[in-house]
Amino acid sequence: MLSLIFVFLLFAGRVSASDAKVSQDEHRHTESFLTSLWHNRLYLYSAAALVFGVWFSLKVALKKKSFSKPVGPWVYKAVQNNDRPDSVEYVSGVKIFYGSQTGTAKGFAKELSEEVKTLGIPVEVTDMKDYDPDDRLADECTSKSVCVFLVATYTDGQPTENAEWFCKWLEEASTDFRYGKTFLKGLRYAVFGLGHSVYEGHYNTVGTNVDKWLWMLSGMRIMTRGEGDCNVVKSRNGSIQADYQAWKGKFLDRLQALAKGEKKSGNRDSKTGGSCKNQREDGHVVEEQEEEAAPQEVSSEEELMESSSDEDESGLQDEKKSGSVVDMEDLGNIMNSMKKAKSKEEGRGGGQMVKLSKLNGVKKTEDEEERREMITPALREALTKQGYKLIGSHSGVKLCRWTKSMLRGRGGCYKHTFYGIESHRCMETTPSLACANKCVFCWRHHTNPVGTEWRWKMDPAEKILQEAVEKHQSLIRQFRGVPGVKPERYEEGLAVKHCALSLVGEPIMYPEINTFIRLLHSQRISSFLVTNAQFPEEIRTLVPVTQLYVSVDASTRDSLKKIDRPLFKDFWPRFLDSLKALGEKRQRTVYRLTLVKAWNVEEMLSYSELISVGQPDFIEVKGVTYCGESSASTLTMANVPWHQEVVAFVQQLADMLPQYEIACEHEHSNCLLIAHTKFKVAGEWWTWIDYERFQELVRAHEESGGQRSFSALDYTAKTPSWALFGASEQGFDPTDTRFQRRNKTKDISGC
Repeated sequence: MLSLIFVFLLFAGRVSASDAKVSQDEHRHTESFLTSLWHNRLYLYSAAALVFGVWFSLKVALKKKSFSKPVGPWVYKAVQNNDRPDSVEYVSGVKIFYGSQTGTAKGFAKELSEEVKTLGIPVEVTDMKDYDPDDRLADECTSKSVCVFLVATYTDGQPTENAEWFCKWLEEASTDFRYGKTFLKGLRYAVFGLGHSVYEGHYNTVGTNVDKWLWMLSGMRIMTRGEGDCNVVKSRNGSIQADYQAWKGKFLDRLQALAKGEKKSGNRDSKTGGSCKNQREDGHVVEEQEEEAAPQEVSSEEELMESSSDEDESGLQDEKKSGSVVDMEDLGNIMNSMKKAKSKEEGRGGGQMVKLSKLNGVKKTEDEEERREMITPALREALTKQGYKLIGSHSGVKLCRWTKSMLRGRGGCYKHTFYGIESHRCMETTPSLACANKCVFCWRHHTNPVGTEWRWKMDPAEKILQEAVEKHQSLIRQFRGVPGVKPERYEEGLAVKHCALSLVGEPIMYPEINTFIRLLHSQRISSFLVTNAQFPEEIRTLVPVTQLYVSVDASTRDSLKKIDRPLFKDFWPRFLDSLKALGEKRQRTVYRLTLVKAWNVEEMLSYSELISVGQPDFIEVKGVTYCGESSASTLTMANVPWHQEVVAFVQQLADMLPQYEIACEHEHSNCLLIAHTKFKVAGEWWTWIDYERFQELVRAHEESGGQRSFSALDYTAKTPSWALFGASEQGFDPTDTRFQRRNKTKDISGC
């Protein structure tokens, strides 16, 4: 532009100087001037370029001076104080989403929200079922919020009920071209999954999938996915609560860094553009302009490396802390390090395993002292609140409500009606709180641990029995002087005569279960052991017990999976083999059927087929007991059958079994007994037990080294008339007084 003006002025001057000349010379002079300009055009171009360069340089210098002076201190103060109206906001808030079935994830979400509030950051807790991701999730990409997903894995690796729709939408969106691969670009998120490593193949699959689907939609993971393990043996920190606490600490540190606008810690490699901060002469750190307005995105290599929760022990701490870009030639070394760390971890876990031997003996390992206790501090607190008296690291004892009832002369339980047990002298205990099932009707609401094999520290059988009796007696002593308690029954109750190994869990999992049973018999205490039909070999090697129960909660594979929710993948073959093992026993055996209305009461023919497999001596049929609302189960009062419905079911079932008849009834417990006709002698039922005779027989068996055997018919006793089916008493002992509770909360404890 300046060069054109300069040319125009020169041309105008020449024209004005030639005004006095004659018109005939005008054309000649003009032509001469234009020729001169053409020959000197390079000088004109150079002059114009010089003028333009000087002008542009002055303009840039003035703009830089006016901009740099106020920006540096303002940005620094905004980051440090966050108190100016034009401060930079890096985190507008935290949104916590939870998918929970038993309430654990929900509790973690509330706990995390309280921690975030202490940092002065707005926080919102959201149930996934109340959130529409199709309409709202994309908004989180531009809101500068951080989204946290606390998700549990439920049956068969599926999401919990309240997270089903959210996960379904996220999965479909991640592969739907209509959303695109960048649909959630800008979304910052963190994931913590809750699971149980015993469920091989399904461990924490929901947390893993949510993390993957968000990443596929270009979401930015701000930290490594966390994994909480309910299996105290495999849990990295000893329990799922401890796993969560460790992850939460890292998340809060990362959140504070994001709130200050800091990049991922340690990302200072020169390959990525040098240091992310400049050091001023006065010692203050000043964030660079524009580039630090948002946290640095994690490189694709780092995103891939963050798909595991094994960060702390993977051998890659130094690489992760340096934040350097991973070269392709180094990727193989890194993957080998991860594999070695994983193998080391698996070896460490495998060294703690104690499998049940064929002789039910103890199979110890060198690092037995390093095994974890079954009862974690949180579990100990929960069980103590429920009234359990815990013994050592894996056992417990508790008073049955029927023990309390019979102390007052208000009647005994159905075992008293069917088999003559004195309920006030019965000790309900277990040497193993762990179980291999997570039944929907579990009256312990799944507070006990689960597992498929013994992998914990183990207490000796002598200690368990001694403390069980002492703690049971201390519970009985609490009834001394209580109004209504009969003095003679109080004194009898202090002397334990029966032991019901059915408190909770799977007693047969305890490696020294045979030793424990022998100790019971040595103190002339009868044994009633209940197993969930998942350990056939342990049933076969079990020493004689007074009465052996197998829970038959369903008659088909699908219904058993739905009701018992077993941990074993081969649960159905194990179930059938357990019934066969029961049929090989010579002592008293029992099938225990629990009827769940609308779930398993229609499977009559299948039940009859299962009975033919094990040929039990007795079949107890009991309506399910509703134990209150539980987020771990969908069971309601609608699933509890009326006594008349149970009677109708039992009558139909007995008609299908040629060698069985209905023998006894206990209306109060909504329970009936079907007995093999071999216990009906001369038209009279002999379902009760001669306990003194049993103790003589089992002592002779032990003294002979197992050579002298005996059968269920060797220790029978006559059943009283009031206990028989069809009697007017309906199974209530006439020596006691029936007590009807009114307007009081029902006590659901007991067997």
